[in-house]
This record gives sequence, C-alpha cells and structure tokens, in this order.
Amino acid sequence: MLDVCLLGSGGMMPLPYRWLTALMTRFNGSSLLIDCGEGTQIAIKEKGWSFKPIDTICFTHYHGDHISGLPGLLLTMGNAERTEPLTLIGPKGLERVVNALRVIAPELPFPLIFEEIKGPEQSFERNGYRIHAFRVNHNVLCYGYTIEIDRAGRFDVERARAAEIPMKFWSRLQKGEIICEGERIFRPEDVLGPARKGIKVTYCTDTRPTETIAREAKDADLFICEGMYGEKEKEGKARENKHMMFSEAAQLAKQAEPKELWLTHYSPSLVHPEEYMEEVRKIFPRTWPGKDGKSVELDFIDD
Repeated sequence: MLDVCLLGSGGMMPLPYRWLTALMTRFNGSSLLIDCGEGTQIAIKEKGWSFKPIDTICFTHYHGDHISGLPGLLLTMGNAERTEPLTLIGPKGLERVVNALRVIAPELPFPLIFEEIKGPEQSFERNGYRIHAFRVNHNVLCYGYTIEIDRAGRFDVERARAAEIPMKFWSRLQKGEIICEGERIFRPEDVLGPARKGIKVTYCTDTRPTETIAREAKDADLFICEGMYGEKEKEGKARENKHMMFSEAAQLAKQAEPKELWLTHYSPSLVHPEEYMEEVRKIFPRTWPGKDGKSVELDFIDD
C-alpha cells in the first residue's frame, strides 16, 4: 500500500489556508518528499505523520516556493538526533543550491547524499519502489516525477511442486531471488505468472503541457498536476510564465487516462478552485481540486 498526501497546494506565496508546494508518500517504512515549500514542516505535523522515516527528498526545481522549507526541515531532523543518511534528488546544481541554504543549518548529525538528475530522464530505485524523473517545460530546468511500485506475478504452487522446488525456497522466489542448491538453480520465472499491475503516481508542477507528461501519467492510479489558473482570462499569463491552466491539465489527463486527477499549485489569486470543476470535468470527469492534507491510500488491485 502507498500512502499519498498533498501537504501543500499553493504556488508563489503561502496563504492562511494554503501551504506551499509539497507532496509526501509512505511505503514499506520509507517516506518520500517531493518539494519542500515554506510551511512543509507544519503541514506534516498537521497531518500527523513523522519526519523520521523521510529518507528521500526530490525537487522539481529551485524556485523558492518549492525549496524554501528545506533548511528548517533539516534542522528539525537534526534536533531529533537523526543519524541515518538523507538522499536529495534534483536538477543540475542540487548540491550548490542546498549548501547555500545550509548557511543557516551548517551542522547536521546525518550525511546528505546528492543525486543530481542527468539528462531529460533518469530513474532511481528506493526501498521497493522506483522514482522516474522526467524533464518538463518551465522557465528554469524543471522535472516531474513518477513513483512506481512493481508487482510480481502470482506464485504457481502446481508448477513449484511439479519442478520439485523445496517449499522453504518459495517465499524467496516470490521476492525475485535466484536460488542455487547444489547443481540446481531455481529462478522466479519458473514459478511466477506474468507481472501484475502495480501502483503508479505521477506528479508534475510548474510547466506548460507536454507529450512527455501525458506519457508518464498513462494509466496512473493518481495524476497530480499543476493547475495554476482556472480563469480563462489568465491563459496568456500561463503561457508567458510557463504554467498551466486547469483545462490544460485536464486535457493531459484525458490523453493519459489516470484513475484520478488532482489539481495543485494554485495562484494566490485563485481562492476557490472548486468553482471551476464543472467546466474542467467536461474534459476529464475524474478531476478533483487538490487541497492541503488531501490524502489517499493506494493498494494493489486483486485479480
């Protein structure tokens, strides 16, 4: 099961009812943060989740509303006597930007591991899930992220028995392990059926629509996408500043066919995003306005 929480849904500046951009996921005892805008610590506390399991933080880009909450978060982790390494993933310049912010958090009791994204796309394996970074179209170098959890095929007991595979090896084969016993080699494909549908979440913000985004969000369980503006008269501003309209995010979802679309990263001038849902749902019916603390538990589908 993958827990997903949209901690902050605002862009540009925090508001009394809306924190800046951040997404948090939990899987298998590991927590991942994408972006860390101002107020992220408070949003985590309000949700009732813990800082301790956060082992990876990904950054879409280095504008202040996406990274300004990092120094405080690092200090809080340090004050909690954390010693485990923290991995940071982001565009070119990651270590330079983070170290500049660390002027106010110079000493930490845990190491930082920097993973700078190279090229238009790159994948990272973490604790049973995969993070795929893909370049989007903003006015600075910016990436979206897809989180995927694969699921192996069903274990075929009859095949295992017919091949005389000892039962003590079954669980290890289910986990994908190749086992050698004497002259015999047991492989997962000997006893597993075709791979089953896993879990997939795609997240992108601060971008114009691109075909890459539609491809990445294809058949996702959840697609979280920037909707900077709902007002039709703001379309020119969206194009100029390389942001996205609600309707454009919905068009991407129409192409990708995820199970749900959540809009996020609202302009401070957009007070009531729900007012635009009727028109947006004409394009993609399964659209929802994101809000701080909006959460979902995604589980594997039984087949």
